[in-house]
Amino acid sequence: MRILGIDPGLRHTGWGVIEQSGSRLSHIAHGVIRIDPQMALSARLGGIYREVMALASEFTPDCAGIEETLVNANPRSALKLGQARGAAMAALHGAGLDAHEYSPRTIKLAIVGTGGADKAQVSFMVARLLPQAGKMASDAADALACAICTAHHVTTSARGAA
Repeated sequence: MRILGIDPGLRHTGWGVIEQSGSRLSHIAHGVIRIDPQMALSARLGGIYREVMALASEFTPDCAGIEETLVNANPRSALKLGQARGAAMAALHGAGLDAHEYSPRTIKLAIVGTGGADKAQVSFMVARLLPQAGKMASDAADALACAICTAHHVTTSARGAA
């Protein structure tokens, strides 16, 4: 099973692709979609949509995982992040993919073993779980963490249904 993980953001949207074969996870690719912050909001959202559609076309994943928006102290920032997430989710749906949604806490718990882990801990564990991924930006590490979390949850759900 091939999984696309997305860590949405208006400036930087991380993405990562892994493949799961039984309990083995393999790194396929990762990167960051960089959107010019000087562009109009609609153009930035359109850019996220197009890039995620292109990733789905290039890597042909079986499903996707996307991080939920964390509501923080700044409602305006949370709303904009939610719009970026919506653009990515629309692209995933347009590509015919099931998009599994996970809170940041759920992703951290699946990767590090504690929901309160910081970015450095998540990056460290992603590098340990996928050593072939090499050095990566934290947005890409977060996206790979989301893909790994999806692999754990989708596999667990499939076993529970059987």
